[in-house]
Amino acid sequence: MLGELFDADDELLIEDRLRPHWGQSGAIVFITMRTNDSIPKEVITTWELEKCDWMRRNGIVNFNHSTDAIKQLTEADLAKFRKKFNRQRETTLDQCLGKCVLRSPEMVKIVAESLMYFDGQRYRMGDFVVMPNHIHFLVCFGDPESMKKQCASWMHYTAVQINRLLGKKGKFWQQEPFDHLVRSLKQYEYLREYIRSNPEKARLKAGEFYYRRHES
Repeated sequence: MLGELFDADDELLIEDRLRPHWGQSGAIVFITMRTNDSIPKEVITTWELEKCDWMRRNGIVNFNHSTDAIKQLTEADLAKFRKKFNRQRETTLDQCLGKCVLRSPEMVKIVAESLMYFDGQRYRMGDFVVMPNHIHFLVCFGDPESMKKQCASWMHYTAVQINRLLGKKGKFWQQEPFDHLVRSLKQYEYLREYIRSNPEKARLKAGEFYYRRHES
């Protein structure tokens, strides 16, 4: 495999920002980065209302997205919560909303080359797909602190290069990528297939995406 599976008994780094981020040395992580215009504000507002309603129906009255509020859920309810709202995000991304700048082969090349640039040095890059308004990839880092730094580096570099070609300035990526430590071999294979089939689900044509498969 690309790296190791998440080990609940091993040392773990947890950072809470807009969402919790878990890092573990050598563990495979699934990451999603999306462009700033990929999900309309009105859609996000609707999701927030739905999350609050879902929490109320599960006994949490004052939900404010804090880790303490999430911890009040049982493990089973937390899994249901994440599955429901993560699926909403992925389904919306596959609608290819926004300007879809990454549909351009020139822009795709910038992102793909950036992901591969330090492969084998700072990290090990696995499968990835560059979609019109987001990217999914599997990667592993030698230490948990590297994920935050490298994601920031990828986002900054590619945003500068893409904005330069577009003749624009400002925010290109949505802050804080989504990340998930891979728990099992079954989940690893599921995520590889998810990445491979993502363009098909979004009904993209050849040339509108870039897919790279890691061969160990």
